[in-house]
Amino acid sequence: MADEPEVTLRSHDPQEHILTYSGLEGMIPVPRSYSGQTIGVFTSGGDSQGMNAAVRAVVRMGLYLGCKVYTIKEGYQGMVDGGDHIVESTWSGVSGTIEKGGTIIGSARCKAFREREGRLKAAGNLVRCGINNLVCIGGDGSLTGANLFKQEWKGLLSELYEAGEISETEMQQTMYLNIAGIVGSIDNDFCGTDMTIGTDTALHRIIEAVDAIGTTASSHQRCFVMEVMGRHCGYLALVAAMASEADYVFIPENPVASGWQEQLCGKLKQERDIGQRLNIIIVAEGAIDSHGQPITANDVKKLVTERLGYDTRVTVLGHVQRGGNPSAFDRLLASRMGAEAVMALVDASGDTPAVVIALDGNQIKRRSLMGCVKRTLYVQEAMKNKEFEKCIEARGRSFAKNISIYKTLSKLSPSQTTTVPHSVSFIFGVVAVGAPACGANAAVRSFVRTALVDGHKVLGVYDSLAGLAAGKFQLLEWSDVHGWTGRGGSVLGTKRTLPQVIGLSKLAASLEKSPINALMVIGGYEAFEAVTQLVNSRDEYKAFRIPMVVVPSTISNNVPGTDFSLGSDTSLNEIVNICDRIKQSASGSKRRIFIVETMGGYCGYLATLSGLAGGADAAYINEEHFTCTDLQNDCEILIKKVDNSEIQRGLILVNEKANSHYNTDFIYKLFSEEGKGHFSTRMNILGHMQQGGSASPFDRNMGTKFGMKAAHFLAKQCSSLIQSEDTVESAQDTKVSPSGCQLTPTTSPDSACMLGVQRKEIVFTPVSVLITQANPEKRVPLNQWWLKLRALLKILARHDAVYTTEAEEDLLRSRSSFSFSDLTV
Repeated sequence: MADEPEVTLRSHDPQEHILTYSGLEGMIPVPRSYSGQTIGVFTSGGDSQGMNAAVRAVVRMGLYLGCKVYTIKEGYQGMVDGGDHIVESTWSGVSGTIEKGGTIIGSARCKAFREREGRLKAAGNLVRCGINNLVCIGGDGSLTGANLFKQEWKGLLSELYEAGEISETEMQQTMYLNIAGIVGSIDNDFCGTDMTIGTDTALHRIIEAVDAIGTTASSHQRCFVMEVMGRHCGYLALVAAMASEADYVFIPENPVASGWQEQLCGKLKQERDIGQRLNIIIVAEGAIDSHGQPITANDVKKLVTERLGYDTRVTVLGHVQRGGNPSAFDRLLASRMGAEAVMALVDASGDTPAVVIALDGNQIKRRSLMGCVKRTLYVQEAMKNKEFEKCIEARGRSFAKNISIYKTLSKLSPSQTTTVPHSVSFIFGVVAVGAPACGANAAVRSFVRTALVDGHKVLGVYDSLAGLAAGKFQLLEWSDVHGWTGRGGSVLGTKRTLPQVIGLSKLAASLEKSPINALMVIGGYEAFEAVTQLVNSRDEYKAFRIPMVVVPSTISNNVPGTDFSLGSDTSLNEIVNICDRIKQSASGSKRRIFIVETMGGYCGYLATLSGLAGGADAAYINEEHFTCTDLQNDCEILIKKVDNSEIQRGLILVNEKANSHYNTDFIYKLFSEEGKGHFSTRMNILGHMQQGGSASPFDRNMGTKFGMKAAHFLAKQCSSLIQSEDTVESAQDTKVSPSGCQLTPTTSPDSACMLGVQRKEIVFTPVSVLITQANPEKRVPLNQWWLKLRALLKILARHDAVYTTEAEEDLLRSRSSFSFSDLTV
């Protein structure tokens, strides 16, 4: 293993310690450095979108390392049946699969494998192919079966040898069985990983359905009850409810109390009375009440119809949630997990315990398979025993927070969340700066409602900083921000103009006249620059001596202090979906290479991750220098690929500012000229399509959490500035809150921060600190975590023709000592 085991932070049950090891993501191993090893990969249990991306990554990483890789069709059943169910895979054999849903190698339930006799047959079939490394892609049942298989392996081989089924040489060559698990489940019900493959895509399907139903429901003033999957886990229902602003949600882990019928009907009636034309209720298929009685979508429909007389319809999404192309997130997650699974297998020794590949924040790690399975079974047992608090705790902090956030923000008014009057209240301003990005409106909605719940007021500033200078303020009430979560763009309006251009004195004068006690600025690098300019002018202008917070919102994901920015996930999905259609167009014309330009300024995040998720052959970015020779080499690789394999098309991603000389047009012309007689070339500049559309579930939920955290931060900062009666300064130097408190002006660095998510925690970093961690000329952070994914992009993109000559192998070996992880914190 790469590191000594560490103990995870979450501990909820008797099996509280899950051994965790750092992965090797970001490293570039020497090609064919593990020749002689053989790997088998199979999918088992229910299918989930992204499984094909995982299989593709396993196959190509294995081939890159020199291993033989077999795909085992129909899961454990294919392993037991053997024969043509176990097929050696090739590089081109998994081409064009990353964008496909389901699993191309099939999945089936297998009763035979549950018996030792069936496992004996499976072992014999694997040994005869030389397979002693398995990647199991499935749920907890499939992974448990794989671990049992590993425990019995030596005994099974001895029995096969004694029966003459395998030779002594075969037995010696496959003496140990190594297992690496990847969790494929749309329910996100496996403990030990933040997300499972397929969950994000299932959320996309649900939100797409809710958004579509919303238009017809509003037209006819209907109430829709939607049943989503989740027999034992309410993650999909809960997160979908947050992302869609559903009126009510029923989940297994948080049963509704007695009298829920009156509460539900009362809320729906009040919403209709204030003019709301549609109602959405989401029910997880395993929803129950506090007595353990099931609550079905039809039960809810009957209640609403009989008590309120509303036109109510039921929509059961069913297996629609498992269908369709995987989202960008699931493709990336599956690719990263698949590659790490291979590295875990070749890194293992005979006594290495089975591992499961997990997502921890934005890092890929290896964890004890059975430790995670035991944690998952503990949750199931808690559900069975109706120990719901233990169940929620075991699901993790984020699950409990999601429940709390939904309950807070889904009320009809702030008065419904508390009966205690607030003794201290403040007025916050919110202004957008920079280019629009999906998810920003969700953050503003959450910010406004959280502030109102806590007894504060919010002034929305329209038309960005120009509107702030002109005093274009509007008091935002609870119902004003209804329906904002999924809306793209910026409802408040946003511009790139910075304070120094508008005039610092104008902004100061406007803030001085306003009752604003603190300010939330939402946007990208321009928002960061804007607050930095205001902070740097505090000595000259007292009006800027108020708490400020920047909420990162830009598709470029180029803001220092955060791993992710609002809008970048939505943009990635737009790019990947467009690239899917572009590649599909080549299926008829054949022999065509597409050059696609993405946004991002000098930041290559979009080009790199959309390249990895879209199965691109290369992605050129400013952060990684490339020469004309590199471009010619890549062109030669594509020529070999088109001429010598079944793959008849290619995809190249180019960041808009990858190189001032070798720009998209230059690359297009070079490939067009050099590829004559081999392929034709087309160029596509995606432009502002990357900013459009409605926000993805990821951006909606991250925006919701960002907004709530921002409101709490400003309230805490303002509270710390309240003066006591014996230290009150002159009225000229203080601002008065609505509750009559005088606030001391602040110049503390901690009073002006960037809100960001780092790994898996939301943190606040002073903008004065982040100035030293950014490149102001190129407007990017100095350290960018995603650069380590460049290695994986190159490994999975390269066709095996690259390794046909000794000279090319030597070139790759010379580069193998470099790790992209060296560029990150």
